[in-house]
Amino acid sequence: MPVRVLLDGRERSGQAEPRLLLSDFLRHELGSTAVHVACEQGGCGACAVLLDGRLTLSCLVLAVQADGGAIDTADGMTTNGELHPIQQAFRAKHGLQCGFCTPGMLLAARTLLDTNPQPTDEEIREHLSGNVCRCTGYTGIVAAVREAARLVAEERR
Repeated sequence: MPVRVLLDGRERSGQAEPRLLLSDFLRHELGSTAVHVACEQGGCGACAVLLDGRLTLSCLVLAVQADGGAIDTADGMTTNGELHPIQQAFRAKHGLQCGFCTPGMLLAARTLLDTNPQPTDEEIREHLSGNVCRCTGYTGIVAAVREAARLVAEERR
């Protein structure tokens, strides 16, 4: 079946069998390397994307369900080669190590800061609880989201 999406602001299309997962469609059909596949059960957050503005685990959605939708990945966060403030904060505060969980973490942080621009550490941890990182111990990630909140607030001024 043909599937058309707006991927990181660009119209893209490909073919998908009716049972093909969105994560596999994005990676294998459209070549999006910002979508990582790990548990394939919705428990780790590595495959997170924004589907029509909502944080979505792409391993739990069929590609055909996204037809006509807008999908944002971590790759779409940069503008003219400049890192988004959230990406800058993750880099500055060591919120990543191997990088496998990072795209999902970035998008989860983005959805948090869109709705709660000054979250507490507890709110950050709660919001990111659907994302698993096996490398950092989360201290750097929480610090990165806190720093991202500061940078985003600065940018909005």
